Amino acid sequence: MAEAVTSRPGVNGRHSGRVTVAVITRDRCRSVLRTLDRLAELPERPEVVVVDNGSVDGTVAAVRRHPAGARVLAAGRNTGALGRNIAVRHATTPYVAFSDDDSWWAPGALETAADLLDAHPRLGLLAARAVVGPQAAEDPLNAVLAGSPLPPAADLPGRPVLGFLACAAVVRRRAFLEAGGYHPVLFFGGEETLLAYDLAARGWGVTHVPAVTAVHHPDPGERPGRSAVQLRNALLTAWLRRPVPVALRHTAGLGAAAGRGEREAATALRGALARLPAALRRRERLPDRVEHAARLLDRAAP
Repeated sequence: MAEAVTSRPGVNGRHSGRVTVAVITRDRCRSVLRTLDRLAELPERPEVVVVDNGSVDGTVAAVRRHPAGARVLAAGRNTGALGRNIAVRHATTPYVAFSDDDSWWAPGALETAADLLDAHPRLGLLAARAVVGPQAAEDPLNAVLAGSPLPPAADLPGRPVLGFLACAAVVRRRAFLEAGGYHPVLFFGGEETLLAYDLAARGWGVTHVPAVTAVHHPDPGERPGRSAVQLRNALLTAWLRRPVPVALRHTAGLGAAAGRGEREAATALRGALARLPAALRRRERLPDRVEHAARLLDRAAP
């Protein structure tokens, strides 16, 4: 990685010392600068690391000039979600909060998250509540996470889950690195479940804590191809971690949808088949206790 680094204190000259905010971006200069504006206003004044995934619109230079004092890591190419792995490796704080280039954190949220992580040593990832747009609408995933059928754990806060929204998560850096971070086979899109599996497989807790809030301001309109990528990665996740009968059922379901002429399913199936040899080489079955939790979630899914 060709790396260009700038490191300065935040606008009030201090950092909280516990949380780094990791941001990945690519050719969205105005959007990432807005995110930095919001992060610079936080009372926690967190460290900020921005990984640029090969932008050609002047993002790197603009981020370096921004008064938030972000540390800039120029990947020189599109690393997808793996850019978050780069950011975590370079972070020096015990906890890392993720933001996309169109999201940030509510005032006080990072302090609350750090306090919870301090108080619960087994907590590996905290899945926050996400609110969307100027009206702060509830992200639909909030209700899904809050309704998780997994039983509470006495040594963890919130509701145990095996999923989260990438731009609304705070991780224990040690746990993230131990689990291997985001997986290269998936690259980007629907990559969160596999990381949750891998954290849980190593004994780390993954929980939803709605008292911690992330703010998401996505650009309006559809993102072409996003649904197909998510379907592809859901199937690859099954082949990477779930029992063969489960993975075969996922494959058959996607194949049936493709056979009915559903274009996104067909695209997803082709993409999954192309990556399947790499997935099978890195296949690692979940421990029984995590597979049991995954099956509970499967049965609860609509």
